[in-house]
Amino acid sequence: MHLLSLPLCFSLVMEIPTKTPTLSLQNSFPCLFFFFFFFSQYLLAPVTADFDVTPYYPIENIAIDCGSPSTKASSLDSRSWLGDGNGKFSLIEPQNNKNKSSTTVAVSPLPSSVETVPYSTARLSKSQFTYSMPLTAGPEFIRLYFYPMSYPDFERPSINAFFSVKAGLVTLLSNFSALLHARGEVTVVKEFCVNVDEGQRLNLTFVPTPDITDSYAFVNGIEVVSMPINLYYTPEINDDGVPFVGQAQGSLYTLGNNTALEKMYRINVGGSEISPGEDNGMFRGWLSDYEYLTIAKPSALPVNGSINLTFSSIPSYSAPREVYITARTMGTNMAQNENYQLTWEFPVDSGFNYFVRLHFCEFQIEITTQGDRVFEILLANTTAETQADVISWSGANGIPVYRDYVVSIGKQGNQKQRNLSIALHPSPAWRTLYSDAILNGLEIFKLSNGFSLSGPSFDLTSGPNIHNRKSPVVQITKKRTIIVAVVAPISGFITVSLLLFLIYRIHSNKFANSRSPTPPSDICPRFSLREIKTATNNFDKSFIIGRGGFGNVYKGFTNASSTPVAIKRLNPSSQQGVLEFRTEIEMLSKLRHQNLVSLIGYCEDKKEMILVYDYMVHGTLRDHLYNTNNLPLQWEKRLKMCIGAAQGLHYLHRGPNHTIIHRDVKTTNILINEKWIAKVSDFGLSKMNDLSNTHISTAVKGSIGYLDPEYYRLQKITEKSDVYSFGVVLCEVLCARAPIDRAAEDHMQISLAEWAQHCYNNGTLDQIIDTRLQGKIKLASLLKFGEVAISCLASEGIKRPTMSEVVYGLELALKLQGSEMNGNDENHANDSSTIDYHVLFTSGESMNVGR
Repeated sequence: MHLLSLPLCFSLVMEIPTKTPTLSLQNSFPCLFFFFFFFSQYLLAPVTADFDVTPYYPIENIAIDCGSPSTKASSLDSRSWLGDGNGKFSLIEPQNNKNKSSTTVAVSPLPSSVETVPYSTARLSKSQFTYSMPLTAGPEFIRLYFYPMSYPDFERPSINAFFSVKAGLVTLLSNFSALLHARGEVTVVKEFCVNVDEGQRLNLTFVPTPDITDSYAFVNGIEVVSMPINLYYTPEINDDGVPFVGQAQGSLYTLGNNTALEKMYRINVGGSEISPGEDNGMFRGWLSDYEYLTIAKPSALPVNGSINLTFSSIPSYSAPREVYITARTMGTNMAQNENYQLTWEFPVDSGFNYFVRLHFCEFQIEITTQGDRVFEILLANTTAETQADVISWSGANGIPVYRDYVVSIGKQGNQKQRNLSIALHPSPAWRTLYSDAILNGLEIFKLSNGFSLSGPSFDLTSGPNIHNRKSPVVQITKKRTIIVAVVAPISGFITVSLLLFLIYRIHSNKFANSRSPTPPSDICPRFSLREIKTATNNFDKSFIIGRGGFGNVYKGFTNASSTPVAIKRLNPSSQQGVLEFRTEIEMLSKLRHQNLVSLIGYCEDKKEMILVYDYMVHGTLRDHLYNTNNLPLQWEKRLKMCIGAAQGLHYLHRGPNHTIIHRDVKTTNILINEKWIAKVSDFGLSKMNDLSNTHISTAVKGSIGYLDPEYYRLQKITEKSDVYSFGVVLCEVLCARAPIDRAAEDHMQISLAEWAQHCYNNGTLDQIIDTRLQGKIKLASLLKFGEVAISCLASEGIKRPTMSEVVYGLELALKLQGSEMNGNDENHANDSSTIDYHVLFTSGESMNVGR
């Protein structure tokens, strides 16, 4: 894949002078009016108000309630929406075929989660229709609101509602399906930025896709809000007074008036969601960053609600105040911060350039001067900044600033979507008092290719981006610092064996929402939704036996028999998503081992995604270690469960032509059946690797506390990453505590892996084992088990044992315990119960894991 990072010139302190209220407004209104208004606002402002705040009032603030009559309606944010029947906005329709003219539809009743305005009405048509609006020249926000549902006299949007939308000559959407872009959400809002030239009207044209029989277009609401001229479109002038023009790599890249933008993400990092009504005049919605984090270490969420912000570097309308008074940092553990990157991943369409704006504000009282916090910024795995210093950019604490970049996400094979990553890490070239990084907010926009913003119409199953980190080429002008980075194509990787996109089935509701081929029924049976509802008594809450980020797990019975099954119902808003659902089916349909959970079948019907497994009577391994009312497990039983899980992972790693890397090994993904046999489960994040490859380069996924630090640092995963995670599992089994304990008084004890290694190296491992096991483990068995666990946690993967060596070492620990159990669940006393463990741990004795 070819990835090209082009620069967009940054707004630096000396380049944007402080605006007066009169100059910052869009000189359409009398100056005296604004003076009076600003002065009244100043008098009403609290004493703690921010300095240099300039309110923004859009010249155009149009909200059209499509399909509604001429009366006004108010949304939840108290905005007034005008019906498109009031004659103010020209609605142009074809006159040659009255049977295909647009129709207005009222929707009633609406679900409680859907706002009445603008979603209670819609305009639909099987032929082209256009909204034409006279506007003042300048850049405009365009927001389109869609509520994909069944409308009277029209087929379901999932079958026939495919259409394109144009703004003048620019194609905003092509072959668009609102339902398939909803990704489990009830409604869809698409936001764009376009520039309207002097004397032009804004014509928004909706065109049903001609290749689909009976296709139609629809829209529930249209919003047009003018933006400040210099918010995103900022023409740059060189020393000769000539504008810079975006050319080939190595040139400056500017957003000219002929460039259209599509808002992909607008994120309040470290803070909560900000509704459009809470934005400062432009009705922009800001989401929380939690869903997009791929963090493996605990980050910090600082907030300072009492600080007075000073907008001397950027206009105060650049982002809401809430964005700049909250942030996400890496935390206070300097040693820990050096070993990981604070990373976000954002799926985007391949083959486009993306405008990325990062918002910063140092508001922590300990960060006051240049050099206090210096960090590097990586965009799409390419270094954008080697010594980012917010104080240096802004001039002082409490002054917001932003930095702008353009990144190119090239196409790779058939992948229509890839991940744009944003990663922060303490600058390796600059050692400061605070080895840390900070980010307050971010915005990502797709840039038009010529006159098109069109990406994939409904292929939402592409995997994460995979590309190597390369050194950037840095160019410096007199007033601007710009980056141009080129990442060479990557080859020789083997992707996860995901199922292909299901060919769209227009006339089959059963497959309407599928996006990949169905496994053969003899390999993985498919259940109907009716069968699943029967098995769970229509998803009766009393049948729930587990909950997680994916959704609920129900206990059910197949075919009215007495055989219990576990039924995992994916929540549509789950972060796990369609990809993991597909991977789980693909993996478990082909894998058969006594220590892997068995997939009985699945259901994909009416937007439901459900997996059916063997029922594990005794739940998860963690259920028997801590925070539980279950009786404590004896040491022999714990060893046998660890051996079983290790054998399951060894089976995954030993394939003749490829290995399978689980990527999410943890105690909650090890299930226990009625015979107390451990089975590895949950293959949603698994990756398949060809034996010819030493590793897979991939976005970091996993669970906090279990993630291999080498994998996180290099973003290269091997089967040794599973070995590290299993080492954490072994520590949990021995110590009966969570992998991360944020309540620990000693910061060294927060991470179980780090604490266990520290105690083992100091000869005090016996002091942190489960108190219920004290005196019940033979010393030789404990030593061997500890050696196996700590060897799995080696910082370098090459120094960790293979899973076959782990199995051998654990079996030896069981033999050294000298018990066969014979089905007896009682704890076995032994003559080592009175031995002082500490004496032997400090004697320097050691055993090799695989010998």
